[in-house]
Amino acid sequence: MQRNERAKQWGKYADLIDDETWDFIDKTNASYPENAVKLSLTEQRKLYDTMCEQFWAPHPPGVVTSNSGIETTTHTIPIRQYHLEGSQPKAQILYFHGGGFLVGGLQSHDDVCAELCAATGFVVTSVDYRLAPKHIFPAAHEDAVAAFNFVTTESRLIPVILAGDSAGGNLAASVAHATREFAVKPIGQVLIYPGLTHDLSSQSYVEHANAPELSTEDVEFYRELVTGGIDYSKNPKCAPLGDSDFSGLPTTYTFGAACDPLLDDSRIYCEKINAAGGEAYFTGEEGLVHGYLRARHSVKCANDSFKRIIQACKALER
Repeated sequence: MQRNERAKQWGKYADLIDDETWDFIDKTNASYPENAVKLSLTEQRKLYDTMCEQFWAPHPPGVVTSNSGIETTTHTIPIRQYHLEGSQPKAQILYFHGGGFLVGGLQSHDDVCAELCAATGFVVTSVDYRLAPKHIFPAAHEDAVAAFNFVTTESRLIPVILAGDSAGGNLAASVAHATREFAVKPIGQVLIYPGLTHDLSSQSYVEHANAPELSTEDVEFYRELVTGGIDYSKNPKCAPLGDSDFSGLPTTYTFGAACDPLLDDSRIYCEKINAAGGEAYFTGEEGLVHGYLRARHSVKCANDSFKRIIQACKALER
């Protein structure tokens, strides 16, 4: 699509977003038919998985994976763990994938987790939490806490960093809030364009209501499905920014895409942690859109952001 055509369709975004990122957006959108919203959830999940496969990158040398499951009283939570041969990890990353709580799984973010493992030398555990609408809140949160308990029990001496993108960033933060009174706590969290609130009136939700890759209407759609229409806006297990207390949280790094309705969630979250006496760092990534992790091998500014994400993980190492 030429710039003048983009300007007609996308207005200000034609100039805010560079050509490399537009190519990524076009490739992503080409994976979905025009009637995608009318397809069944099973069909939409297949489309999402196929789209992710187009951006999948081979694992770096030395990364070894193993699949297993966490047994609960009612179900098994599939997990995939990543180890770097020859490394003596000083930390582990518990990673929750994005996908609006509706799509995604171990494979959709497989290469991201492998590259985090290779770049840091940390063990990475990816969690295939239960998805809505079959499993509404608090199912995903409960699976996330169960995964935290599992990794801290299995590798008690290796500190845990919580991480995730989009819906996964929400889950990582919800675990950080829920574990403040645990005997073993996370040492940090790295949140990548997370959705942290149910209040869609903040500036970025208005300014970027019709941004490429994610709209405010999309956010509202996902929220309604995962909550079953119940108001959990003040429940930090579902909406971490709805908490009344931001003290006692681990060191936090957030990365927001500048062309994304979720941008202010990252900024405001860090402001609240710092105001409560904690330590938090917000980075707003100019010119990037929601889901840019998949563009890290084709878009320079996305690659630069991924390097900063890796550095944030390393900075949390004890």
